[in-house]
Amino acid sequence: MRNDKLIIGSHVSLNSPLFYLGSVQEALSYGATTFMFYTGAPQNSYRLPLERLRIEEGRKLLLENHIDESKLVVHAPYIVNPANKTKEDLFEMSIRVINDELNRTAAFNAKILVLHPGAHVNQGRDVGIKNIAEALDKVFEQNHTDVKIALETMSGKGSELGITFEEIRQIIDLCQYKDRLGVCLDTCHINDAGYNVHDVEGILDEFDRVIGLDRLLVIHVNDSKNPIGAHKDRHENIGYGEIGFETLNKYVNNPRLVNIPKILETPYYLDKPPYKKEIAMFKDGEFVNAWRDELE
Repeated sequence: MRNDKLIIGSHVSLNSPLFYLGSVQEALSYGATTFMFYTGAPQNSYRLPLERLRIEEGRKLLLENHIDESKLVVHAPYIVNPANKTKEDLFEMSIRVINDELNRTAAFNAKILVLHPGAHVNQGRDVGIKNIAEALDKVFEQNHTDVKIALETMSGKGSELGITFEEIRQIIDLCQYKDRLGVCLDTCHINDAGYNVHDVEGILDEFDRVIGLDRLLVIHVNDSKNPIGAHKDRHENIGYGEIGFETLNKYVNNPRLVNIPKILETPYYLDKPPYKKEIAMFKDGEFVNAWRDELE
């Protein structure tokens, strides 16, 4: 039976001239019931003023289509690294940018900001984790929005932190503002980090034991180009990678995760977005063989 109530969407753009109105239109064209976006380019901190982004027009269209704004997701830019204090000015820049992104997220009436925990850059994992908690405390001391930060589970490239549930838990435990923190579980990342992603209930049980499912705010649904434990972080289209549709569908349509937004970050195929096809398969709960051929 088709599940049209599934809370699922993808990353969408925020481009001129339609900006947020265009983001909403793009998501609706995919049959999405939620979506994720960056409030500017992910590679830098330059941001257009909010009044230029056609936010109210986008919000009106969301309301008309019965999209729950509390399930929308914003992603922080990649340039921040709150784990690294080797250069104080860069550490302070990360704090400033995260604070700004929380305020911008609130301006869209979204409630979730996904953040990569960062990399310790040869300082050691314990030091890096302590730095992240310190940075988050400084952010929350000055930020009083109702937006929560979802720390993303990472694949383990280089000196990335947050590659185990225990490391995420450490960050939360060290932070004074625990009620402002949650988690973004990325299926490709946990696969590449070394978790047996195919043991779906076992993964959810372990997550619940270590962190608590009540802190799971969003799931990034991605297949992986690499086998378990590769530490590569290379996303693949649904059903074309090492994880496969059957396993990913067990996350997407899991009754324990029914209220959690699921976001696709799978790559374009032949310069075309795959999201309408991928969303439809999850809503139907059935894999369509060679579905990418239809994009050619």
